[in-house]
Amino acid sequence: MEDKESWLSKFEECYASERFITQAKRLDLHNILNIQEIKKATYYARKYHGTQMRQSGEPYYYHTIEVAYIASSYFLNTNVFVTSILHDALEDTKLAFEMISDIFGLVIAGQVQDLTRIKFDGTKITAGDTVNLLFAQHKKDILHLKLFDRLHNMRTIGAKSPEKAKKIIEETFAYFVPLAVYLKIPKITQELIKLGYENLQVKLAFGQPNDSFRLFG
Repeated sequence: MEDKESWLSKFEECYASERFITQAKRLDLHNILNIQEIKKATYYARKYHGTQMRQSGEPYYYHTIEVAYIASSYFLNTNVFVTSILHDALEDTKLAFEMISDIFGLVIAGQVQDLTRIKFDGTKITAGDTVNLLFAQHKKDILHLKLFDRLHNMRTIGAKSPEKAKKIIEETFAYFVPLAVYLKIPKITQELIKLGYENLQVKLAFGQPNDSFRLFG
């Protein structure tokens, strides 16, 4: 890859990366983070997401960095942050698995693949199925990242059409609220519920059977 060794000379801070890296440095009291590797992840996220925009009007890669920012409230781990920043790269950009493995290592590439709804055989699964799959594989750290991704999506759901928002909210109540309970993060549990009801006032029945939901056995 042409900029594998020269990326640093091309790296530019943006609002999202500066905010997150400042937060990471503030929390890193014992210098355990590899800030250089985190900056590299923001560089590649920005390069490959390019001009993609979210419906909220922000550059798409802001979302991926924001997921890492949310993760910093619960983790202080370079791999977690790098994976967060790259979590949509396989699904939404030309940054391939082999490229991520070459640049960041096989562990990061594998974790990004875990968060990708498009699997190696080309099939695309739902976010709910992704949660169930990660739960079955006992990948608790990755489940956290999936939850943080959904939390930021819910925070910006106002940009979605009413139909799309309703579908996302229903999925959130069916899979991600129980996931937040399972991961013992009441703050996120409460925020997801609040955002759901605020953003369409969807009155969903909790506890109804759902054959596709296998989180609790």
